[in-house]
Amino acid sequence: MSVSLRMAEDGFVPPSASDFFFNPVFGNSILFTKPVLLVGLSVVLISVFFIASSRKAAIVPSKLQFAGEGIYSFVRNSLGQEVIGPEFMRFVPFLFTLFTFVLCNNIFGVIPLLQFPTMSHIGFPIALAIFTYFVYHAVGIRKHGIVKYIKDICFMPGVPKYIYVILTPVEFATYFIIRPATLSLRLFANMFAGHLLLLVFTVGGEYLLTSTILMKVLSIFSFGFAVGLSFFELGIECLQAYIFTLLTALYIAGALADEH
Repeated sequence: MSVSLRMAEDGFVPPSASDFFFNPVFGNSILFTKPVLLVGLSVVLISVFFIASSRKAAIVPSKLQFAGEGIYSFVRNSLGQEVIGPEFMRFVPFLFTLFTFVLCNNIFGVIPLLQFPTMSHIGFPIALAIFTYFVYHAVGIRKHGIVKYIKDICFMPGVPKYIYVILTPVEFATYFIIRPATLSLRLFANMFAGHLLLLVFTVGGEYLLTSTILMKVLSIFSFGFAVGLSFFELGIECLQAYIFTLLTALYIAGALADEH
């Protein structure tokens, strides 16, 4: 955890947003803080895992090969083929990279010693949402042309003209502002809130251990909740990686549709 034992003159000091900011591990550059180093570590781990799992591919796969192929097949079939349709293959590398990157960085939140979900720093989800934003707009513009693409967004066919006064700004804001904002905020908020809850129960248990005998007994329950929440958080971390990639695939599918 990023927080040690909380002691103060007025009692327990609960975790806050300040506990999500770290001093540089070495030097004075923000490029060497724990979240940035974890992002670098995730790239290394993902690369090593999939290189190792595919290096000695065989008809009868090893456990490592089976795991690697299972993840790839899940993204290819469930998030690519079923969502995007016939043109899905050219987007599988992007979706696969996005899913594994978000998943690995989320899971860091429950790994001992690391115990920090990188996506709880808003900058990382925003960066990923920007990539998604440019990809699905580029896909739509390339297929339909910029004029038709924007026209279809702002002026939905089959709608009475007077409705456009309300509908056009709503649709424009949805495609160009709300989608990337909600995509990044959903991932960030889930990782931030989940990690904060783990901090509360873990640090609270530490504090109770320094108090009376009764409080020491109650600390067992606090630590128990922390352990239970860790498993729950693991499920949320996997789910959020899936949702982020699924929404990306849906946006791409929408941009490819004849009437998006």
